[in-house]
Amino acid sequence: QVQLVESGGGLVQAGGSLRLSCAASGLNLDNYAMGWFRQAPGKAREFVAAIRRSGGNVYYEDSVRGRFAISRDNAKNTVSLEMNNLKPEDTAVYYCAANRGPVLGTYDYWGQGTQVTVSS
Repeated sequence: QVQLVESGGGLVQAGGSLRLSCAASGLNLDNYAMGWFRQAPGKAREFVAAIRRSGGNVYYEDSVRGRFAISRDNAKNTVSLEMNNLKPEDTAVYYCAANRGPVLGTYDYWGQGTQVTVSS
């Protein structure tokens, strides 16, 4: 079955960096757009970043553009999210997701999430 497993979350001070990774199994990542989403306590899940199947186009939520970078390695079936200059408002559970359709469409598969906590 399809599995997406995130790793790399943790506690970091404001201004610090983290790199999240998502390992996919049970699917060929070549056929999927990939995205990162996050959900803070008491808030709805929100889009963070996405990348097309080929990796040629990337998309970011306005508040993370310039600080976060999404990348993929289809040969290794992995997707990463490099997060720099982290802010307390970036604190959330971060989820990796796969989408066989449009990169900004509805996502089909989700990981279990990894906690990112940014202290001020």
